[in-house]
Formats: sequence, C-alpha cells, structure tokens
Amino acid sequence: MADINPKLIHASKHQLDKMLGARLADELREQYKKKTLRVVKGDSVMVVRGEYKGRGGKVEDVNTERGTLHVEGMQREKIRGGQVKVSIHASNVKITGLNLEDKRRSRLQGGKPVAAEKKEEKPEKTTTKKTTEKKEASE
Repeated sequence: MADINPKLIHASKHQLDKMLGARLADELREQYKKKTLRVVKGDSVMVVRGEYKGRGGKVEDVNTERGTLHVEGMQREKIRGGQVKVSIHASNVKITGLNLEDKRRSRLQGGKPVAAEKKEEKPEKTTTKKTTEKKEASE
C-alpha cells in the first residue's frame, strides 16, 4: 500500500476537504451549474477508473486524511476469507446523485443554509411612554 504524500501530513482540514472533490454527472452539472463538488456520505457515485470501473453505489464512509471513500457493495475477499471494504480515491468517481440533507448542500437548492433557517426572528422593539415623550420633547 502506498504511503501518504508528505505534503499532506501537515495540511489543514479545509485543504484536505478540498481534495475530496469529484466530478458531477452531466445532468447534475446542468442543473446546479457546478462542475465538481465535495463527496459526502449518502451521495450516489459511479467509479470511472480502476478495477471497479462502471460500478456504482452509495457512499458509506469518507476518509478526509487519505482522500478516499468506501462505496456500498464494493468489497474484496481476503486471503484467509472474509470481506474487506475497498477504498476508492475521490478523484476516481463521478457523482450521480446528491445527498441534499447535508446542511452545506442546501445552498445548491437556492435556499439559505439549514442553520440559518432555524434561527428565530427577533421581535420588533416596542417603544415605551418615556421614549415617546423624549422624542416629542426634542421636536
């Protein structure tokens, strides 16, 4: 198994997250006006390179340190028996379906982020007799 690139050892989390980008399918590209997006758990993807080329499934797990993900149903057999999930690099997949429940993905729908929707509106300030009297006196 290949070692991690030494430059990635000290990379910050937001830089590692950027390395999890994958191309969007043509229909999604036209719909959302974006070419690539970060892969998140729950997305539907199709492998475009490697041993599992042409196979698709849902993303089960995302490893930000290595830039890899595990796709549902893609396993290999161990020598002593048993099954092991196969890690696939994010650059080797194409996103065919989006998980729109992610709070950052709600922006793609044209709405505000979910966290902003939960905030309650502040009630309007009410004026008291003293403030109205002061305003009238100053005029």
